[in-house]
Amino acid sequence: MKLKELREQLTGRSVEDSLSELVKQFPSQVIFTTSFGIEDQVLTHKIFSNNLNIKVVTLDTGRLFPETYEVFSQTVIKYKKTIHTYFPDYLSVEKLVTERGPFSFFESVEDRKECCRIRKVVPLNRALFGMKVWISGIRADQSDNRSNMESLEYDEDKKLFKYYPIFSWTYQDVKNYVKENSIPYNSLHDKGFVSIGCEPCTRAIEPGEDFRAGRWWWEKDGAKECGCHVK
Repeated sequence: MKLKELREQLTGRSVEDSLSELVKQFPSQVIFTTSFGIEDQVLTHKIFSNNLNIKVVTLDTGRLFPETYEVFSQTVIKYKKTIHTYFPDYLSVEKLVTERGPFSFFESVEDRKECCRIRKVVPLNRALFGMKVWISGIRADQSDNRSNMESLEYDEDKKLFKYYPIFSWTYQDVKNYVKENSIPYNSLHDKGFVSIGCEPCTRAIEPGEDFRAGRWWWEKDGAKECGCHVK
């Protein structure tokens, strides 16, 4: 199926209907990756509550906040569904930390991206193997880089469609939905964290700061991305 054709089929549909259509078009080949941020919890709720045949996956980098594991646990308890967990290759992590120390990512953007590659990008590629559609909780107003994306894209490198069902939602839309549906969410969101990744690399943001300012907060310039969603 071509991108234009699939985009036309999904246009104007609700989140639930669009996800159901993807499951119909690509049986057992649709995957959703969650980092347990508030956007991802919206999609987890929609997938699990509607019993959609979508594989739900998370990447455990080994550097996550305790609060992230807490919402992971709460989510499994609430929905009683499987969340497949992928870890980085332990030999690669051992080599990185042995040769560069535990905080090499502070040294340069290149060093940070290498850490992200080992802990996130490589495990992600394992998770995506054999899949045709990758669902993500990306929203347009999260960053300038993401505002230039489309809600449905085709990744030539990974050979799959990427779909962002709540792309047009605002952060307030997301918070309202979570509250209205009693969805578990990461308590760090109540402390000024809007985007939550690894513990050393994420901080709360101040009023008026860019949405991604809390990610890799010591880097002043460039796109704040780990490499998972960058072509």
